[in-house]
Amino acid sequence: MTTVGLHGAGHMGSGLGWALRAGGARVVTTLAGRSARTRKLVADAGLEPLDSLDAVVAAADVVLTVVPPDAARKAAVALAEAARRTGTSPLMTDLNAIAPSTVDDIERILAEHDFVDGAISGPPPTLEPGALIYLSGDRAEDVAGLPWRHVEPVVVPGPAGQASAVKMCTASVYKGTSALLTQALRTAAANGVLDVVIADLTTGGFPNPARRAAVAATKAHRFVPEMHEIAATQRAAGLPGLFTTMAEVYAQIAGTDLAGEDPEGVDRAMPPAEVIRRLGRPRSS
Repeated sequence: MTTVGLHGAGHMGSGLGWALRAGGARVVTTLAGRSARTRKLVADAGLEPLDSLDAVVAAADVVLTVVPPDAARKAAVALAEAARRTGTSPLMTDLNAIAPSTVDDIERILAEHDFVDGAISGPPPTLEPGALIYLSGDRAEDVAGLPWRHVEPVVVPGPAGQASAVKMCTASVYKGTSALLTQALRTAAANGVLDVVIADLTTGGFPNPARRAAVAATKAHRFVPEMHEIAATQRAAGLPGLFTTMAEVYAQIAGTDLAGEDPEGVDRAMPPAEVIRRLGRPRSS
């Protein structure tokens, strides 16, 4: 039986762990220093908690890392140190939403280990089947060959960094659109035309824009560093850093009352006017 170590067991990480466990893998993680919410996610997914990251790395054939983009380098350092202490060398796989240049940094940190670059597109498989995992690097096929359920692995030809390039392009559309919708709805409310704007957007191909804004708000704090990674990717392509401003949008949203909800707990039937009201109320109030 393949043992998969999970470094980062939030909503997406625990969902991927559940998908692998359903396929027949042993999935281990650590809850040291983690929140009550993470503990519940891990328990609900049926993952096996170990005492420490060292124990996870020592047990694992493959380690998957799913952390916020601005924690990716720190996570790689922690894995490298754990592998050094335990004298083990599992296949290291980074599944974070990061720029190809950040992938280069992480590959250097993990230079003593085989490394696969990965990126996730879609919701956690515990919510909805069909998420894609893009993979690149010399051993991408090994990660694609894990016993995934409700997840489709896609190997992107080329070296590590190619999978993350895909993520930076697709996320710029998906999450950029959510930011644009939120800005439009808040502006509409300020001008007293919220209902008219929602009706127009709905007929124009954006159903439930207020619900989309509400769900995005609960993830805004994680989207801020991701927008900076997208901006870095676009600048490296010789394009304007549009997503630096998108990061500012999400940073403002992250400071609102609605952003304090958990993604799985937000009321998706919340009336649009209530969504906008809570997006205008500081989180501290």
